[in-house]
Amino acid sequence: MKILVTGFNPFGKEPINPAIEAVKLLPESINNAHIVKLEIPTEFNKCVAVVKKEVELQQPDYVINIGQAGGRAAITPERVAINLDDGRIPGYQPHNQTIQEAGPTAYFTQLPLQAMVDAIHQVGLPAEISNTAGTYVCNHIFYQMQYLREHKFSQIKAGFIHIPFLPAQVINRFNAPSLSLADSVRGLTAALRAITEANN
Repeated sequence: MKILVTGFNPFGKEPINPAIEAVKLLPESINNAHIVKLEIPTEFNKCVAVVKKEVELQQPDYVINIGQAGGRAAITPERVAINLDDGRIPGYQPHNQTIQEAGPTAYFTQLPLQAMVDAIHQVGLPAEISNTAGTYVCNHIFYQMQYLREHKFSQIKAGFIHIPFLPAQVINRFNAPSLSLADSVRGLTAALRAITEANN
């Protein structure tokens, strides 16, 4: 089995993004599944082109996109991606824009969400299923991968996981939750292990 795991680079005014930092530290293999790691730009459309190229090259069984969710205190596997872009970060700022004109309103992930949450809990970390991936680039890549899966890569299963801020990111954010990098890596590793076990 091969799992492609992507992490976004820093965006906005943040010097770091926990997504790519955690992805870099994931094991090379989990339960004999080969983990392929990929950094992607936090930009609409560009991120999809990068992932699509890697999927064509690697032919993975799973594509798992990881992103930062500031304000969340838990690791949150996402259930649904919606066909909507709405951005607030300076630069390209789509407003109430459809991602794929011919696409459905939403897609559900193929990942074993409850098993993933349970696995994260078993290593002593907070986790819960999320029903909204937002309307920014995280949702965009989640939706686009589901669209590509339907139309081009029917062999893959795909999904998205949000992780909290790192402690260094909340120094000046009063009461904002965070999770250490080591814990994010442990939680993601547990989630990926659950995916490999569900596939057996």
